[in-house]
Amino acid sequence: MSDERPKPSEFGTNDDAPSVDEKPYKIIFEANKCFGAGRCAEASKNWELDLDTGVANPRAYFLDESELDENIKAAELCPAKKGDGIIHIIDRRKDIELAPDPHGDGSLSVDW
Repeated sequence: MSDERPKPSEFGTNDDAPSVDEKPYKIIFEANKCFGAGRCAEASKNWELDLDTGVANPRAYFLDESELDENIKAAELCPAKKGDGIIHIIDRRKDIELAPDPHGDGSLSVDW
């Protein structure tokens, strides 16, 4: 068994995904760990908190440059996973995690 973390670009992309040139960023969301703090929805219009389920949901998983900053803020503000967050913003061109990046090296911090 390898201790190596998977590459960020390996997850959440399929044949229906927009091109990297069109939407160079993507969200990986650990929805099963969301406890409904709503910080993401306060930070970004891309996020909405479902009051019936208590779980947040992104409206879009692929982002362009104009949507990046507010989604990074949402990822950084998420208190789940003891502050490491469950919203991961990935740069598909550089194959790194931009936020929350708790390891400080761009590696994927998803905890499945």
